[in-house]
Amino acid sequence: MDPHARMTARPILMWFRRDLRLQDNPALEAARISGRPIVPVYIRDPHLEGRAIGAASEWWLDKSLRALSSDIAERGGCLILRHGDSEAELHRLVEETGAEALVFNRLYEPDARARDRDVAHALSGAGVEVTSFNGSLLAEPEAVKTGGGGAYRVFTPFRRALMAQMQTPPLCSAPERFAPAEIGSDDLADWRLHPSAPDWTQGFDWRPGEAAALAELDRWGADAFADYQHGRDKPSGSASSRLSPRLHWGELAPWRVLQTVQVAARNGAAPFEAAEKFTSEVAWRDFSIHLLHHFPSIEHSAFRPAYDDMPWRDDSEGLDAWKTGRTGYPLVDAGMRQLWTTGWMHNRVRMVTASFLIKHLLIDWREGERWFWDTLVDADRANNLINWQWVAGSGPDATPFFRIYNPVAQGEKFDAEGRYVRRWLPELAQLPNRWLHAPWTAPEAVLADAGVRLGVDYPEPIVDHAEARARALEALKSLPKARADD
Repeated sequence: MDPHARMTARPILMWFRRDLRLQDNPALEAARISGRPIVPVYIRDPHLEGRAIGAASEWWLDKSLRALSSDIAERGGCLILRHGDSEAELHRLVEETGAEALVFNRLYEPDARARDRDVAHALSGAGVEVTSFNGSLLAEPEAVKTGGGGAYRVFTPFRRALMAQMQTPPLCSAPERFAPAEIGSDDLADWRLHPSAPDWTQGFDWRPGEAAALAELDRWGADAFADYQHGRDKPSGSASSRLSPRLHWGELAPWRVLQTVQVAARNGAAPFEAAEKFTSEVAWRDFSIHLLHHFPSIEHSAFRPAYDDMPWRDDSEGLDAWKTGRTGYPLVDAGMRQLWTTGWMHNRVRMVTASFLIKHLLIDWREGERWFWDTLVDADRANNLINWQWVAGSGPDATPFFRIYNPVAQGEKFDAEGRYVRRWLPELAQLPNRWLHAPWTAPEAVLADAGVRLGVDYPEPIVDHAEARARALEALKSLPKARADD
């Protein structure tokens, strides 16, 4: 396109959602290649996620949008912020800018797909060229099918099919220029995404935004990834990537992440097995979205219907103790306090805390899913749902319900030196390792020397493990179909 044409061309709208990055962004790359002036927009649509996002997610969104806005401003443009119904706001933006085209990266939740189709139909009918792209998945749900043309329900064959179907887009740079701002935009501060009165995010140790995401990926890939295979289950270590919020918000493309680990393995900087394991974790993210796409009822109901008859207990005190990290089981409590303080929890500990709620307390998994949705900065609708149903035994390819994590044994195995528990439960810091994960078993003299008064400084266990396990197994027996499903 000649320079004069570039000056006179009608603009193209780039509609950002959960793709808050300038590099490796297929929709944005298409806008750049078009030669049209690019007008970047973000619409705060209360129906974007199909449900209102949680408070921790709002915090992340606020910071990530600020970073994206700054990156765009450095390139001469302005991120236009609007709130309201996406279709209505996009119509207004077309009228205000004279845009002749719209590009965006697809979302895959069922209601999001329906809304995106409505947007595309309405704007196309108004003469706007609408094009969408895959900016978040290794392969789209409709591309990964069983030999019979159905949806996968088991992860391992899904992963094999996913790897066979995966078509990695080329890595691409950010556009050099955006169109200057010529229309009105909301003030991000007016959206009040950052909490106040009180500000409970003081312990959040994150720097959202694309630049920080790329730096974190490079650091982890160079330093910590080599220990991923053996260190990923240790909550006090650094082997866990902590990239989940980056992937959820689209600050990183999944194919760039996989390229990083594959290059590290090829160069001998990390074992090939580590790359394979991490690739499986990223593939699980695709699997979760695949399942929600094909089985939307999984959001509210057990995938295995028998489990909807589980005799859940109404235990508000137990639920509150779990939420606040006051169960009397140190690994569980450390995890829940890490979650509240930082908006994140180590994956191994997520499984243990979820198992405790579901099986020790026999509280409906949906209560836990709602709490994680509100408190996790990486709260992903599909991942959160599938992971909770996985622990509950009710989901596809789930762990059996009768597999009940012993939080004491898990602590002794994965936090043997007590670094994780001592960090998040300072009241137990002086307890010797021998009793740290089961302080109620410590002699009175040991407790006194450590300055621990059970029931005062730290709670007694709210439930006995053996009794809770027996109760959970009895509940399972009340579901005649459950064992056959397992």
